[in-house]
Parts: sequence; C-alpha cells; structure tokens
Amino acid sequence: MTVNAERAEAATLELEPAWEIATLFPPQGAWSEGDYLMLDTNRLIELGDGRVEVLPMPTQQHQLIAAYLFTIFLAFSQRIGGTVCFAPLSIRLRPGKFREPNVVFMLPEHAARRTNDYWEGADLVVEVVSGAAKDRRRDLVIKRTEYAQAGVPEYWIVDPETEAITVLRLDNTIYAEYGIFGRGTVATSATLPGLVVAVDNVFDIPQ
Repeated sequence: MTVNAERAEAATLELEPAWEIATLFPPQGAWSEGDYLMLDTNRLIELGDGRVEVLPMPTQQHQLIAAYLFTIFLAFSQRIGGTVCFAPLSIRLRPGKFREPNVVFMLPEHAARRTNDYWEGADLVVEVVSGAAKDRRRDLVIKRTEYAQAGVPEYWIVDPETEAITVLRLDNTIYAEYGIFGRGTVATSATLPGLVVAVDNVFDIPQ
C-alpha cells in the first residue's frame, strides 16, 4: 500500500461514525422508560413510544427568556407554596411518554407526583418556542395536544417570533385559549390567581 493510500484509508476511518457507541443504546422504537431515564447528557432528550427525540440546542435568547420566567414563577411559588423547576427535568405524560418543558410548576397538594427522577405531569408547563418550522410545530401543535391529553391544567406558549404569550386552559380534554398577551399587556394565569408576567419584560431582556 502506498503512502497516499494509507493516508486516504486513515482519513476514511477518522470520518467513520463511532458505531460501537451507537450499539450501546437501543434502536429507535425499542427504548424503554428505564433506558431513557438512564441517559446522562447535557442535551434535552424526550421519549415517545419507544423513540427518543433529541431537541435542538437552545439559543441565548431562548435561555434568557426561560431563566426570567423561572424567576417569576419561583417568586410566585415562594408566596403560595408549590415547586417550580426548569429544563432539563423529565415530565411523564403517560406510560412511555416523557417531555421536558422549559419551566414546570406543581402545587403543594400534588407534591406526591414529584420524584427525584421525573414528575408525573404538572399543574402548569411553559414552552419557549424555538425558531425552526418543525420545532415551532412541536410546541404550538404537538405538545399542545399531548399536554392536554395528559391533563395538565395550564400551558403557556412563549413565542419570541410573535412576541406574545399564549395562555391555554384545559377544558375537558382539549385546551381553550384563555388569552393571547402581546406587548404592552400583562399575561395572567388561568388557574393560579396572582401569577402575572409583564410581556415587555420577557422580550426586552438584554442580550
């Protein structure tokens, strides 16, 4: 083998995926709850019916908005009780279905639904919408259906593109719009009296 051929073969091997690592995990469609909960990663990963979904890395704007909302929810929880957390934290919507909302809140009377590994649903979830079309559909359409089916009483959709916060309240098994709050208004919770957020403050966070 010539030197050039050896170099070409070495370059090919360097570009080859690390197949050995891939074989450590189940194939798509065969992931169990146990497999999912054993994952140790800094990426947001969700589980649905045996398949894992790796979410896009959030932007700085996304993280700053989520962090600001967490501080608002934390101050609220300190007044009335309850627990607020931020992603990554797995929320079990049903057997085999886990999501990781950006911010989640649980009332004190539902504390038994919180475990160290994951929560069984939540009383309020918040998603900050990402920019790509498929990511927007996930937050605006797919998760709206899933959270409603799981019986989550309230869902906030925070959309940097439209600079609006949509507050949805569960009505039987589907969500009804409680309000779409744009700039110059104050978003209010449909189910938690006293939880309010000035919309301008959310979207004017210094970058």
